[in-house]
Amino acid sequence: MKNIEARSIEEARVRIRAYASHTELTFAPAISANYGAEVYFKWENHQPTGSFKIRGATNKILSNLSEGGKRGVVAASTGNHGAATAFVCQRERLNLTLYVPSSIAGNKRQKLEKSGLQLVLVDGPCELAEALARKEARRSGQVFVSPYNDPEVISGQGTCGLEILEDLPEVEEVVVPVGGGGLIAGVAAYLKEKKPGLKITGVEPENSAFIQSSLRLGYLSNDFPEKPTIADAVAGGLEEGAITFDLIREYVDDMVTVTEEAIIRAMKLIFKYQQEKVEGAGALSLAGLISFPANFAGKKTVLIASGGNIDRELWEKIIT
Repeated sequence: MKNIEARSIEEARVRIRAYASHTELTFAPAISANYGAEVYFKWENHQPTGSFKIRGATNKILSNLSEGGKRGVVAASTGNHGAATAFVCQRERLNLTLYVPSSIAGNKRQKLEKSGLQLVLVDGPCELAEALARKEARRSGQVFVSPYNDPEVISGQGTCGLEILEDLPEVEEVVVPVGGGGLIAGVAAYLKEKKPGLKITGVEPENSAFIQSSLRLGYLSNDFPEKPTIADAVAGGLEEGAITFDLIREYVDDMVTVTEEAIIRAMKLIFKYQQEKVEGAGALSLAGLISFPANFAGKKTVLIASGGNIDRELWEKIIT
């Protein structure tokens, strides 16, 4: 198993400071009173690109400028990871080639093309786009920026956990949205080294629960049924051999799944009580708390709101 140490996360924090924000951690009095826990939100939707992904992308790119980065960067993403990678590449004046499934929505495609990157359309799922992007990076000597399956990306994401412990040293539980597992792997690796008694819970949508299903199976597999989810930023399977899976097995205390109804309810509650707009994936942590309140009763609990990039029409449909 690739080990992620607190030291690498502390080094990442210094490296990414120019691009990634130390986001706010705020107390949620109404939600705390309603659900019997002392609830705080970590607002990663306040990052420059609207999600935590800026942390890992920045750390990976800036760590490799002398080893291929100047030749260019290759990535695969239709959403938050692609936006974060493009943001850093634009500011560092690096060429970016982004592999995306050909099924990408037209508005997303147009937005990406306007950012000046080279777009490669792939007939297949995200996992195939990732594999082809990695292959091209090896062939061309460019830097491949994985969405989650990379120690430098995971160390970058782990800076979110470092900030939580700085801002709330007495935290007892941290709840993290889970897709490919980069965020929870980095956060858990840091917090478990610095405060071993702290509990880490991951939350997946029932409709795309590849990590929990694999944990029950005992090994990583994508051979599970999947349905569409409003938490589309965490949807889909994992790359074969993804290092995040073993890190989750090592450091994460609990994995829960939540319904689509719980996710939508959480999005509405966050908007009602915190006046914050989060995407479906960003509401997963609160969805986990409201679905399993007994698990968090009486604890100082931090919910990571991982992102806020949601289509305007979908958002208006949800809150009306």
